[in-house]
Amino acid sequence: MNVRRLIPTAALAGAVALGATALTSCSGAGAAGGDDGKLGVTASFYPLQFVAEQIGKEHVKVDGLTKPGVEPHDLEITPKQTAQLGEADVVLYLKNLQPAVDKAVAQSGVKNIVDAATLTELEAHGASGHDHGAEEAHAEGEGEGHDHSQGEGESGTDPHVWLDPVKYAEIAKGVGAALEKADPGHAADYRKNTDELVGKLAALDTEFKDGLKNTASRTFITTHSAFGYLAERYGLDQEGISGVDPESEPSPARMKDLQAVAKKDNVTTVFFETLASDKTAETLATDTGLKTDVLDPLEGITDTSQGADYFEVMRSNLKNLQKALGAK
Repeated sequence: MNVRRLIPTAALAGAVALGATALTSCSGAGAAGGDDGKLGVTASFYPLQFVAEQIGKEHVKVDGLTKPGVEPHDLEITPKQTAQLGEADVVLYLKNLQPAVDKAVAQSGVKNIVDAATLTELEAHGASGHDHGAEEAHAEGEGEGHDHSQGEGESGTDPHVWLDPVKYAEIAKGVGAALEKADPGHAADYRKNTDELVGKLAALDTEFKDGLKNTASRTFITTHSAFGYLAERYGLDQEGISGVDPESEPSPARMKDLQAVAKKDNVTTVFFETLASDKTAETLATDTGLKTDVLDPLEGITDTSQGADYFEVMRSNLKNLQKALGAK
């Protein structure tokens, strides 16, 4: 059984920054406020771009370091981008998610830097088993808890907090406060926009709670162990083929264990993601006779031309989970 390990609050203290981009605004450099008087904001990757865009709206000029379709873990930053990053009024990033960004931010000299990891409590999730949230849900009558053996990626901090609408709302509040501080002349608008976004995230949280309340199975298998916070929030059991790092290769023993898990827990579907190879998912699905489907970790948006955003992709994830888990 996975035991949740909370990261000490002191280790989470850091700066706060803002970033966001309209989905079509993803140049690979920092943003600086210009003659238009807008606040220049740079975000390291899509979830932070989106939250800053929603809160800043017409008062900010936002650029993102990670372009659509790029796996954020693999991002490399050029010296020119590092220099441009230093021109931003505010920088928003999530420490330890993108090593190249961590280094660039440290060299940027920007005063208004916000580490989103300081805005909510981070945890460590493993590739196998469930966390306390799932245990509590099972204890309330949803079935017996699992005790699957640990898989790869069991140690380390899980950065994927934006996949939990409640934690994402906490980040939104911190971003809103940082924008107010950096641009007090528009503080009232930032507060209003923050409240609106938090309200939408609360509604999304309710949709997930209601939509996943009664299901035939509580277990889902995914190539990338990015959904630990989501699983914990809604009483599910995430079984990852790889760990938190999407590029890590599963061992033969892990693949064998997952075959047993699929049979024991009535798993119907192996999920893969949009920005990484689906080879391991296809292999496991073929070996077990399961279907495959997409569960998007929302680290980036792959097709901005379709107008997809955080809420649309999260609702698509919910529908796919409901189908795979046999929602009643």
